[in-house]
Amino acid sequence: MFKSKNQNQMAKPSDVSSPDKLNRIVEGTLIEGNVKSESNIRIDGTLIGNVETKGRLVIGPQGVIEGQITCQNAEVEGRIKGKIMVEDLLSLKSSARIDGEIFTSKLSIDPGASFTGSCQMGNKVKQMNHDREGKVEEKTA
Repeated sequence: MFKSKNQNQMAKPSDVSSPDKLNRIVEGTLIEGNVKSESNIRIDGTLIGNVETKGRLVIGPQGVIEGQITCQNAEVEGRIKGKIMVEDLLSLKSSARIDGEIFTSKLSIDPGASFTGSCQMGNKVKQMNHDREGKVEEKTA
C-alpha cells in the first residue's frame, strides 16, 4: 500500500557510524554482557561487562559501568568501576565517580568529580588502542 522508492535499497555501511546515530540504555535497565557498537552510546542504566565503541560514550548521572571501556570520546556523569581507554577526550563531570584505571589523550575534570586509581595521558593511548586491534605495533624510541 505504502511503497517507498528506496524500499529495495539496503543501508549503506557509512550510515551505521553516522555521528547522529545513538544507542541508549535507559535508567532501570541492567545489562550483563559486552556491548560493541560503531556509533555513539548513552548509558543511564547499569552495564556489567565491557563497552567498545568507535564513537562517543556518555554515562548519565544514574549510569553505572563495571568493566572495561574503549571509545573515541567519553563524558562521564555516573560511575565507572574498571578500566577506561579513551582515544581522544575524557570529560569527568562533577558527579562522576571512577574507581580504576584511566588511559586517555586528553582529560577534563570538573570540580567535585572523584577518581581513585591510576591515569596515563598522551599519544601512547592511541597506539595502545590500535595495538589491541592488531593494526599498529607500538614504536620504541
